[in-house]
Amino acid sequence: MRSRARMELTRRGCRMVKPVAGEIVVIPFPRADGSGEKRRPALVIADLPGADLILCQITGRAHWDAFAVPLDSSDCERGQIDKPCFIRPQRLFAVEQHVILHSIGKVTAEKFDEVFKKTRALFVD
Repeated sequence: MRSRARMELTRRGCRMVKPVAGEIVVIPFPRADGSGEKRRPALVIADLPGADLILCQITGRAHWDAFAVPLDSSDCERGQIDKPCFIRPQRLFAVEQHVILHSIGKVTAEKFDEVFKKTRALFVD
């Protein structure tokens, strides 16, 4: 389900508003074998100055490491996810806003706090 709330009308048409922390977005990920791209969800961790964002991976594969955070539809305050999955705070990356294809929802403040605390623990003892 696409979130229409994140679009704005400009003189040239519609454009996506820069996502905010806690939003679930879809971006093209390159395939490991270099044969193209696959659309994958990611969680916005931080909205940086300019057009940059810090995201972390969301995967449908079960991960039971110390950092993986389970995510299901009850953890979304807007939109929904198709199936239960895992947010991987240790899989951080930066992208420019124009790479984002669309927003599919936003996690609750409680779920974002859980993910952010685990992300912070990667850098601080």
